[in-house]
Amino acid sequence: MKQTLWISAGELSGDMQAASVLKELRALAPHVEAVGMGGPCLAEAGQDNLFHTEDLSVMGVVEVFSAIPRALRMLSAMRREMSRIHPDAVLLVDAPEFNFRVARIAKSLGIPAYYFIPPKVWAWRKGRVRFLRSHIRGLMCILPFEKDFYRSHGINVEYVGNPLVDMIHQANIGGLAPLPGRIGVMPGSRMKEVTRLMPLFGAAAGLLQKRIGGLSFHCLRAPNMEESLLRSLWPKDIPLAMEEPGQRYAVMRGCSAIMAASGTAVLETALVGTPTAVAYIVSPLSYLVGKTLIDLNWISLPNLILRRTLFPEFIQHDATPEKLAGQIEEWLSSPSALNAVREGMAEVARMCGPEGSARRAAAHLITCMGSLPHAKEA
Repeated sequence: MKQTLWISAGELSGDMQAASVLKELRALAPHVEAVGMGGPCLAEAGQDNLFHTEDLSVMGVVEVFSAIPRALRMLSAMRREMSRIHPDAVLLVDAPEFNFRVARIAKSLGIPAYYFIPPKVWAWRKGRVRFLRSHIRGLMCILPFEKDFYRSHGINVEYVGNPLVDMIHQANIGGLAPLPGRIGVMPGSRMKEVTRLMPLFGAAAGLLQKRIGGLSFHCLRAPNMEESLLRSLWPKDIPLAMEEPGQRYAVMRGCSAIMAASGTAVLETALVGTPTAVAYIVSPLSYLVGKTLIDLNWISLPNLILRRTLFPEFIQHDATPEKLAGQIEEWLSSPSALNAVREGMAEVARMCGPEGSARRAAAHLITCMGSLPHAKEA
């Protein structure tokens, strides 16, 4: 018996995560074939990409608006192909703005849809939970607190663990120890956050250099960020080592502390085991809108997972060189403060689950597909 799964990965990061699930799925259930929308990772994992994730990858406001007609044409073609193939199930991965429309297509065709890495409706636009309840057969979430949230809204959800656990384990960094005085700098991967945060981190580094001797600063640049841009935003009188993206976990592990932009990278630093001061600055209008729409006590994932402050957050007006430098200085001068953070990071790692999130997601999906009525009749 053959079954067909349509996978829709609307972003390149989702393509990578979906590919991990597909590899495990094909190992557990070779009879399942995959088609749909993906990038190079899904293609390598064996999916027949009828549509390509790269066609939706845009940067900037003008580019986003110009991509709308292309996205609409893609959705129309996707409906035709999905109607022709009529897969047994649809797996949506991240990218809610696009994948919610794919979910509507699946429902109109009577095809059950499942969601891996669902949207963060617990943070904002909570009204979207009603859409998930009516259009999605089941969710597979990767953050431990999401399970209780979705279940409280009557949605079928399975917590499969976090893929970062596997990625960090595969980096084989367990034997590395932090080097005294090594400070990491992670300004993010988006142009606006980098141009706002890199000078802030540089100013904090200047203060630390005056107060503490023997420090070295190491920038973990995102693959899409040019070294020349990062150096242009950093004080010329402070040495900065530019680390290659492929060694990010080893570099994180080798730091005594890190200054980082809020985002997924902060969960990486927690799982690696390096104390991190979190900063974020947006435009005044975005900050005002965010304060109105986002109902959270914290913005960084380790704090949200623990539901308490593990990593200090310096947001908007609190994001000053003095406060960042003060936090790093406190950690470097107080072993007891560092030990408390390390205990919290170990707790985050336990809550994120053991390795094997992709395999658990694949196994759960196979169970769901096996319970579909037409699967039983086959």
